[in-house]
Amino acid sequence: MKRHRTATALTLFIILGTTASVLPAAASAPHGRAATATDRDEAVVDALARAAHPLRGVEPGGDTRDLRALDRMIGDARVVGLGEATHGSHDFFALKGRVLRHLVEERGFRAFALEAPWSTVARLDAYVVRGEGDPRRIMRDEFQRDFRWWNNTDYLRLIEWTRAYNLRHPADPVRLVGDDIAWSGPELYDAVTAYAAERDPKTAARLEEFYRGLRPTEQTGAYIERYLGEPYTVRKERAERTGQALELLHGLAPGKDRAAYERAVQDARVIDQTARQYAFDFTDPAQVSEAMRYRGEQMAANVLWWQRHTGARMLLSAHNNHVGYVPDMPAQYLKVQGAFLRDALGAGYVSIGLTFDHGSFRATGTDDESVVRRWAVGPAGPGTNEAVLDRVPHRNYLLDLRTVGSPAREWLRRERPTRSVGTAYPDGPHDIALARSYDVLIHLHRVSAARLLER
Repeated sequence: MKRHRTATALTLFIILGTTASVLPAAASAPHGRAATATDRDEAVVDALARAAHPLRGVEPGGDTRDLRALDRMIGDARVVGLGEATHGSHDFFALKGRVLRHLVEERGFRAFALEAPWSTVARLDAYVVRGEGDPRRIMRDEFQRDFRWWNNTDYLRLIEWTRAYNLRHPADPVRLVGDDIAWSGPELYDAVTAYAAERDPKTAARLEEFYRGLRPTEQTGAYIERYLGEPYTVRKERAERTGQALELLHGLAPGKDRAAYERAVQDARVIDQTARQYAFDFTDPAQVSEAMRYRGEQMAANVLWWQRHTGARMLLSAHNNHVGYVPDMPAQYLKVQGAFLRDALGAGYVSIGLTFDHGSFRATGTDDESVVRRWAVGPAGPGTNEAVLDRVPHRNYLLDLRTVGSPAREWLRRERPTRSVGTAYPDGPHDIALARSYDVLIHLHRVSAARLLER
């Protein structure tokens, strides 16, 4: 999840971002924009138009023949990262639901990975596979603080569709996976210690000691707040213990049920990831940057673990800054999840960035991160990527950035201001070279604010 900078040093790594003025609006020609493009811009627009594939819309359901172009762009990729330019726009969330349905039904995808904690999405996975729990309650309990944006009507609709699909295909279900590491729920500790107890009671007793004081006894948001408030020495010592626990469990022989062993080790690894994410000195900017790099690396590792252990083709949902290859703030992020996935999978990973011209979204303000507001921005101003993208004569469209002809090919490889909004606003624009950050681009003319569920 892309964050915004605050004055609180201990929370820098979780809400990191930058403050900048809002992009200026422009008067309009096609789609409501002023005809101020240079001759070169017109040539770029023409080249983009020749390569663009119209997108029927973002809402799930109905005819998906317009997504066949996306199928060709994805090819045989095992993991497809689908981004978002804000964390609070309905159109991005709805589009993910539409793309997921298409890829499941037409391309054999069987997993949806969300930028949310491993244990959180495990609870939702239990619902879509076995009908356990109430998704509204799970979302309300789990999607707190930095994950509150996922508690929305579009993701609820996606989860309910996945459950309905699995009821019709019980032998070949679609699974939900969480890859983020800011929280490990109590059920994760229970699963690890229960597995150890069945194999070796002495190992289970040692695990309980290593995990002393770490198993959450409060809700997600409160636990994260309290953990961040602990002294650096305490956070570092906790990470040492979770590392010892992981090493201890990893040392057990796999036994007859190797799948159960590997899942227990992965659960212990995620617990360790959470502790190590907090074991950085957040008063040191260099350590903050390392923390963000660590997060991207471990998010990728969790996606890779699931894909390699199940063989499932996966759709990964995250911010543009996480699915792409080049961070929008290189000094702070160093290396992002998409770059780690490309290193591991090569052409087996495809990154899809999303842009928009104007509309609304949900985010907090930079002055008060407890209150979610609705923000609106006008058409992107001159000199931005979106200003040229929106001149293409399609309201919404797909673009394979790897095959666009000149002069658009060169234009796409140069950095220019681009909207990239995290959890707080104002945020950005940031200088992004689209073709160096993504393989595919989806441009939407207009977006509207997501509808959040009760908290």
